[in-house]
Amino acid sequence: MAVTVPAFINPGSGNAAEARAALEAAGGVEIRETEPADLAKAVEKAVRAGANRIIVAGGDGTVAAAAGVLAGTDVSLGILPAGTLNHLAKDLSIPLDLAEAAKLAVGGKVITIDVGRAGERVFLNTSSIGAYVLFVRTRERLERRLGYWLSSLVAAVRIAFRLRRFRVELELDGARRDYRTPLIFIGIGEREVKLPHLGGRVENGKRGLHVLIVESANSARLMALAFAAAARGLEKARRSPALDAMLVDECRIELPFASARISVDGEIIEVKGPLEYSIWRDALHVVVPRAPA
Repeated sequence: MAVTVPAFINPGSGNAAEARAALEAAGGVEIRETEPADLAKAVEKAVRAGANRIIVAGGDGTVAAAAGVLAGTDVSLGILPAGTLNHLAKDLSIPLDLAEAAKLAVGGKVITIDVGRAGERVFLNTSSIGAYVLFVRTRERLERRLGYWLSSLVAAVRIAFRLRRFRVELELDGARRDYRTPLIFIGIGEREVKLPHLGGRVENGKRGLHVLIVESANSARLMALAFAAAARGLEKARRSPALDAMLVDECRIELPFASARISVDGEIIEVKGPLEYSIWRDALHVVVPRAPA
C-alpha cells in the first residue's frame, strides 16, 4: 500500500512491544502510541487528515472505540487482536498471531459489517442489562488479585445467588411487552445456543439484533435453561416461560429508573433511559483475510 497507514497501540498494554514489532515488520504504517482514553480523538484526527485505513491494536473495547468514529465512513479498520477475548477478530477469522494480523491489516481485503447502536454508542458484539453488569463489575474488582479467568469464575458463582429481577417494558414493531427479568442480552446477528460455541455468532446466520430476555431469577432454573438451550437449541429454549428470544432491527427498552449501567462490548457505561437499540447495516469497513485462490 503506497499510503502510510496510521496504526495505534496502547503503550501501557502488556503486549505493546510485540504489537510494535509486528507492525514494523509489516511495513507501510506509522505507529502512534495512544492511551485508550485518547483513542477516539486520535482516530478522528487521522480521518480528518485523509487516512483511508486505520489500524488499531487492542481488545474488543479498544476496537469498538475506533469503530465508533469510523462507522458510517469509507475508512477501513484493520485489527490487531491484542485483548483477552478478541471476539470480533475471531468472528472475522483474523489471525490471533500479531505478526500475521499486522500483515493482514495492511494488505487484506475490505468488507462491510453490521454494527449495533445503544443510543448513540456503537457496539460490535454484545450489550447487556442486569446480571451481566454485576458480573463484570465483580470480576474487575477481583481481576488484579486472581487474574482474568479465575476472577470470572468467582464472579459467576457470586452473582448466581444474587440475581434480582427488575421490571422492563420492551417496544417492538409498535407493540409493548412487559417483563420482570434479571438479564437482557442483545447480540449483533444470530447467536449460537449450542455447545461448544455457546454465545458465538451463527455462521451465515440471520442479520439483526438477537434479543434474549431471561424471565426467572432462580439460579437453578437458569442453569437448567442454559443446558436446555445448549442441548436442544433456541427453538426449544424459547418455549420455556423462563426465556423470550427474538431477532429484530430495533427495540426500545423502558427501565424503572432514570439511568442505568449497561455492558457494551464488555465495558460498563452509564446511560439514561429509555434505551434505544438498533442495527446499523453495513456501517463499518473492516479488513479481513482474502479468500484462498
